Amino acid sequence: MFPCVLNGPVRCWMKHSTSIRAFTAVRPRLVLGIETSCDETGAAVLDETGIILGESLHSQKQTHLDTGGIIPPVAQRLHRENICRVVQEALDRSGIEPNELTAVATTVKPGLSLSLGIGLDFSLKFVRLHEKPFIPIHHMEAHALTVRMLHPVDFPFLVLLVSGGHTLLALAKGIDEFLLLGQTLDTAAGDALDKIARSLSLRNHPECSTLSGGQAIELLAKEGNQLAFHFKTPMGQMYDCNFSFAGLRNQVTMAIKKKEREEGLETGQLLSCVKDIAAASQYTVASHIAKRTHRAILFCKSKGLLPQHNPTLVVSGGVASNEYIRQTLKIVTDATGLHLLCPPPKLCTDNGVMIAWNGIERLKQGKGIMSHTEEVKYEPKAPLGLDITSEVKDAAIKVPPLKLRINS
Repeated sequence: MFPCVLNGPVRCWMKHSTSIRAFTAVRPRLVLGIETSCDETGAAVLDETGIILGESLHSQKQTHLDTGGIIPPVAQRLHRENICRVVQEALDRSGIEPNELTAVATTVKPGLSLSLGIGLDFSLKFVRLHEKPFIPIHHMEAHALTVRMLHPVDFPFLVLLVSGGHTLLALAKGIDEFLLLGQTLDTAAGDALDKIARSLSLRNHPECSTLSGGQAIELLAKEGNQLAFHFKTPMGQMYDCNFSFAGLRNQVTMAIKKKEREEGLETGQLLSCVKDIAAASQYTVASHIAKRTHRAILFCKSKGLLPQHNPTLVVSGGVASNEYIRQTLKIVTDATGLHLLCPPPKLCTDNGVMIAWNGIERLKQGKGIMSHTEEVKYEPKAPLGLDITSEVKDAAIKVPPLKLRINS
């Protein structure tokens, strides 16, 4: 019998369970994906065609909203408490027994070390018990390739990954071959939006109490005037594809404090202009992302890195769920002749499906597949691909102006 490997006897797996399926038609290859890189405990079972047979996700969002941010030991504890149940739910919903799996794929880099450790420890014990191949997954590669589960996107294509922990631009040349064009030099876009929401005390807004910071900003911005406040777009004189959001966050924080003094508010009270600040902040974030993406497109075209026929920009990560940012990027892709593809919001945030799909892609090409007996270590910091950001900077491409103002 196999008790929960991390936290007590939640559910047991037989090492050699039998099923009537063993005597019926041969199934395609099946992969169990497990994700614990940050604050989502996700698991999913996929077949090699990308059909989701079963999935489960435990979100820690409400806990971290209550504590004002992600506290790594708290995230670790919640992963430990829920991973066994989440994996079992995914298996139960798929109707697949562990012995029917072809392999197990798990996020091992990058991410919070305490969170990564829970997923990796569980997975290694699982594959050793059931003697299954193990496929270590790079979290950002998984985000980048999720769209190929839904659309027939050929390599190479441009990727914008934008989330609470990462903001980067890369050219995907293969399932494990990327050219890094630009990345954030300080904080990520999602983290900046979350902190702006916290400075605005949006947890106390009746429409935003259960929303993440980025979601709250997007909601309130729909009724705000983005021209009411002017925030300088970061790195305007830097002709590369890197990002920076710390300075913008400081600009907005200073504006909030000034308005609070003018209105005589105490900590936690809502400004009368909260929707306008949300709209102006969102516009500036979207504008910064759009301009760097525009430069990346022009650079790739100048170097012949994108195909002549149907070049594609794929946008993924939690912030890619923001419809305003998507619309802003659509202006850029329309102007440059690229096809814009975004996974549905459910697959933009961290989940087990994208990890399982990345495992499928690797399984098909025989790349990165390890024996259940091999040792694997997690890597909290892991770059994506080959860094050519200096080459992009040296090209010093000036981006022609585009009208990026759209209705919230």
